Amino acid sequence: MSAESSDSIPSAETPRPLKGKRALISGASRGIGRGIALEMAQAGASVTINYHSNPDEAASVVKECEAMGVEAFAIGADISDPDEVQALVAGASDHMGGLDIVVSNAAYSDRHLMLESDMEEFRRTIDVSMWGAFHLVRSGAQQMVDAGNGGNIVVISSPHAHMPMPGAMAYNMAKAANDQMARTAAVELASQRIRVNLIHPGWIDTPGERKFFQEETLRSEGAKLPWGRLGHIREIGRGAVFLCDPKSEYITGSTLTIDGGIQLPWREMYRVEEARRETAAT
Repeated sequence: MSAESSDSIPSAETPRPLKGKRALISGASRGIGRGIALEMAQAGASVTINYHSNPDEAASVVKECEAMGVEAFAIGADISDPDEVQALVAGASDHMGGLDIVVSNAAYSDRHLMLESDMEEFRRTIDVSMWGAFHLVRSGAQQMVDAGNGGNIVVISSPHAHMPMPGAMAYNMAKAANDQMARTAAVELASQRIRVNLIHPGWIDTPGERKFFQEETLRSEGAKLPWGRLGHIREIGRGAVFLCDPKSEYITGSTLTIDGGIQLPWREMYRVEEARRETAAT
């Protein structure tokens, strides 16, 4: 069974741990956000699909979610604009009659060495990936606190939070901030029964990767990873469902890593092979 084989419409026997929950996912018209929306719909949640510049793709995700027997809506908003974020949260709550789950997924990134940075792109990365995440978490939390029913917030961060990847300084900075923001929010919101957790995806097969890499590079380099492939968007979605499942209520302030082992010291396996060769030669 492939990692993407759960796209089918749920049957009566399919577990639906999020049935009755209402979820807002930012940046959900494509990529990881789409995978999260589809998995949450399959788990029974109503979903609001936020998009910025892809309304047709957002409409397609809405149809896919509706086919799973849940309500789904699309709302356009620029996550870097705090006023638009507030309107997004209010609109999602109005459409669904409340808000139980907020997933901060929308991000922006460009690749430049520090000394060659296009500062407009640098600022855009910070505005979307750091400030946008903060404004969504804050607005979503305010909505949940006012409702008084608790809730779940999931922040899609990245191994870039602690791995200083060259050519991605702004993104590295933003994701490091995301991690501390989410953990601080988890402390501050625990008394309100709002859980806040992080997901660190590894190298995931998304349209965004095509901004930086050719198909052949994605295939060849993905095959070199410990698990032998890039990750799939719905694998991240299943992680988000797990964190928001009521059975996971004792998990808050935690980081779920879904990376196929990319952060393991797999490049050091040459040491084992070298030692084997030297032993065999003696």
